[in-house]
Amino acid sequence: MKLNAVAVTSKDLAQSMRFYELLGFKFAPLEEGEQHVDSINNTIPVKLMIDSHELATQLNGEEPTPANHASFAIEYDSPAEVNEIAKKIADEGFKVVKGPWDAFWGHRYATVQDPDSYLVDLYAKM
Repeated sequence: MKLNAVAVTSKDLAQSMRFYELLGFKFAPLEEGEQHVDSINNTIPVKLMIDSHELATQLNGEEPTPANHASFAIEYDSPAEVNEIAKKIADEGFKVVKGPWDAFWGHRYATVQDPDSYLVDLYAKM
């Protein structure tokens, strides 16, 4: 078995793409009318898929609702990188739910929130 992709929904694809690019994902330019985008990082083994709110509602038969806990986690190479990414998120006006901290299980950790309220944990081994 292989985890291939993680998906979120978005009311504003361009804004969501900007947020996830700060986390390290890359996307092709957004085409007019596009309702679905995939990250194009060849170095990241899991693809990020973002569907428009409208497309997700159509496909699932109900409006998407973000979880009240992390949707997924991203491992970075160093604690300093977690600090740097969390700062970029805050500096760009996105929400840092819990700023960088040292978890008792040996990781530098932070939680950020995307424009549609999905939570993403950032971490690195200490």
